[in-house]
Amino acid sequence: MASAHLFEIPRPKTFLHTMSLRTGAEIITFLQLINKVSGLYGLLALLTGAQLSGLQLSMYLYSFAALLVTLFLYRHIRLQSPFQTLLLAHIYALDSVVNALYTAFFGIAWFYVLAAHPEDATGVPGASGIADNSGFTSPTYNVSHVEVVAAPVDGVQAGQDAVAVGQGAGSAGLGNAVFQSGSIMSISLISGFWALRVYFVFIMLAFARQCLRQHIAANASSAAWYNSNTQTSTKGDLAENPFEDGKEDGEGWKGKLGRVMLSGAPQYWLGADEDGEWMRGVGGRFRKTLQVDTAPVGVVERERRRRSGTGPPAPPKELRSTKLADLTEVR
Repeated sequence: MASAHLFEIPRPKTFLHTMSLRTGAEIITFLQLINKVSGLYGLLALLTGAQLSGLQLSMYLYSFAALLVTLFLYRHIRLQSPFQTLLLAHIYALDSVVNALYTAFFGIAWFYVLAAHPEDATGVPGASGIADNSGFTSPTYNVSHVEVVAAPVDGVQAGQDAVAVGQGAGSAGLGNAVFQSGSIMSISLISGFWALRVYFVFIMLAFARQCLRQHIAANASSAAWYNSNTQTSTKGDLAENPFEDGKEDGEGWKGKLGRVMLSGAPQYWLGADEDGEWMRGVGGRFRKTLQVDTAPVGVVERERRRRSGTGPPAPPKELRSTKLADLTEVR
């Protein structure tokens, strides 16, 4: 049972234990906008004649497109629109994966260029641009230190010829390039930032989950929900999907995209929490998906009315119109 919880998506309730999820989502999205502005500056660099590889150009184009989409969805954080916040959270999670791949690829290319000798042709894409911009990966002479050898000079003037003999730096090697002090510090900083980025992903997903559940609690039809008298639920109980076919939010491409986004982890988006917080937030209303209530409808209705204090249900119409007997007053 404990191993199953390890694969569940974390569900933070606050941002950094001090701020709300909405404030955290605004801060994270603002940082995302600042990060994606680099795509615009990368494209403007083409106007100055900068040489970009195909991989660099694809990264700048992707960053610029992500900038426009994030800027459009940013205002929906305050509106807490369920579809837009759900889309923003998925885009941020997907962007994290794409950025991780770009970072890993450029990091590998960087260390390969550092480890290569000047006469070696590195086949990593973007290696030429890295070598040109770094300024120290392709020196004229690849030596570690210089020894001066003096010899007498022929002629009238007293003097000596000095010849500089370079001693080879040895094999560079990928390990030497990675495990030098500067590289270790860079790898540590990048790893720390990416650990923070993973936490930001969970915050964005939790905020979208909160907006979706508030929308469900406010707009779900009572007939399509399961009313539990015991206020308990199982992991098979799922709330009503607002993007289902036939519903207002399920029409058109938004409905299709919403169903796709919720299909990845339905228990996370529509399922009950272990502590029952979802039930307290929406009045304990769940749609029964796995269990079938075997209690008679009349018993459930009478129990509900007894607990709410509204009394028993009204008798059927045919019983109200039938006269049982005519009684006359006798004195």
